[in-house]
Amino acid sequence: MLTYYQLFYGLILSSSQTLSSKTQLGFSGTEPRKIAVIGGGVAGSTIALRLAELGLDVTLFEQGPSLVNGPPICHLHAGGSFYREITDEQCLTLLNQSIDMMRVFPQAVNVRPTVIAVPIADSGSPFDILPRLKKLQKNYADLITVQPDKQVLGEPADYYCTFERSELEALAQKDLPEQITDNSDWLIPLAKHLDLDSVKYPLILVQEYGLSGFRFSATVSLAAQQMPNCQVKLNSKLVALSEQAGSKHWQLTIENQTNLTQEVLSFDYLINACGFRTGLLDNMLKAPRQRLVEFKAAYVAHWQHCQGHWPEVLFHGERGTPNGMAQLTPYPNGYFQLHGMTQDITLFKDGLVSSNAQTAQPELPSLYIDKIDKGWPEPVVKQRTQGAIQHVAKFLQAFSSARPAANPLFGAQQIPGDDPKLRTSDVSFYGDFYARTEIVKAPSALQAADTILQNLIAGGVIQQPISAHINQHYFPKTQSIDLKNVVELACKIAEQRGYPQDLALKI
Repeated sequence: MLTYYQLFYGLILSSSQTLSSKTQLGFSGTEPRKIAVIGGGVAGSTIALRLAELGLDVTLFEQGPSLVNGPPICHLHAGGSFYREITDEQCLTLLNQSIDMMRVFPQAVNVRPTVIAVPIADSGSPFDILPRLKKLQKNYADLITVQPDKQVLGEPADYYCTFERSELEALAQKDLPEQITDNSDWLIPLAKHLDLDSVKYPLILVQEYGLSGFRFSATVSLAAQQMPNCQVKLNSKLVALSEQAGSKHWQLTIENQTNLTQEVLSFDYLINACGFRTGLLDNMLKAPRQRLVEFKAAYVAHWQHCQGHWPEVLFHGERGTPNGMAQLTPYPNGYFQLHGMTQDITLFKDGLVSSNAQTAQPELPSLYIDKIDKGWPEPVVKQRTQGAIQHVAKFLQAFSSARPAANPLFGAQQIPGDDPKLRTSDVSFYGDFYARTEIVKAPSALQAADTILQNLIAGGVIQQPISAHINQHYFPKTQSIDLKNVVELACKIAEQRGYPQDLALKI
């Protein structure tokens, strides 16, 4: 199966070859081409670093005070096992994209598996999932046969494994291990608390890892600081946009959100990475686009009686019903991030909206925009977090003693087109000098970056280097950021945003 890294072929940059901050990829003898990225979320930050690492002149504008503020990130979908309803093709794409994301941003990965359980009350069966997992396992094995350095999910034989009830009963009698030495060790704390009568068997353990939003934010921030050709302008909002003739195609009016001063800047190429607000920029250009926007939230709880090394635990369920999927994502020191795919927890009434013929920007109810821009009323936080705790406690009774620990992790995500089940998308173009990112899941950001790079080359905005061809794995500065520095900054970011520092720590 061809993956997007194969879009670019040719010589790989060796470790002895570098592109200095003064080296620009442009027409020979002309002023370097300038690229603007609007929006500093996962997509915008990844794209800015991708281009800057190659020496391009990039300016990243973010309306907020720090990078990567969007919807909650907690999971690296290396196979998409969360979503029974999506196609096998989407799952294979997520697997390949997640592997590349792990290699580029290792500092942000929480290495722990996910356990999938099908509740007794659910109409599905664990055996429905196994054929897909076999395909994913084979794809992973084939991939690392060609590229051994992509073996980041362990041995292919261990990509998934199953556990029968008798095995859970035996594991429940074991002592909690101080260190994980076998896949079964992950099941010991779960086996001690799971209502074994509440689920169907087997349980399935999959090597789908976590992704820390706070450490991702810290990584991209520290990497950008190392590249003078990657300017990051925080608290900067695009308020006006126009096309112009001449060497620079775009004129942007940027307003500083701190002092409300404005500056007018010119760029050759514009990348719209505004997340769920992507349609606002489309409207400025009168660029039509069909898309959905969905408002969702996850919740933070602290379980003081938590012991052992927990996996992520997923209880499948029918989305939007009282028995919707329950998700328990572990962090150090008894903190958990919770999802419940019900209208009273993660999903919201009228929280899924669509664009129309008059606007490319789906209009969320003002209630949800106020939550995004101004925060949540405390009673609502407690009510929904407690609801999420009880949703998980249906399967893990002891978890009912957990308590709300922070504001929700929340936001809105865009989905291009009209299919709310779409989970893999990357970028679309309008005209010759405008790209809009349309990722749904974080790992798709790398594909978006490479698709834009290909468009820049094909359109003559930049030229491919003569001395060394462009290679997808060229992130030397980003990959070299020290984990200790990442964790230190990530803890500060978490604290500044009002969350426990534990959510930023490495698992």
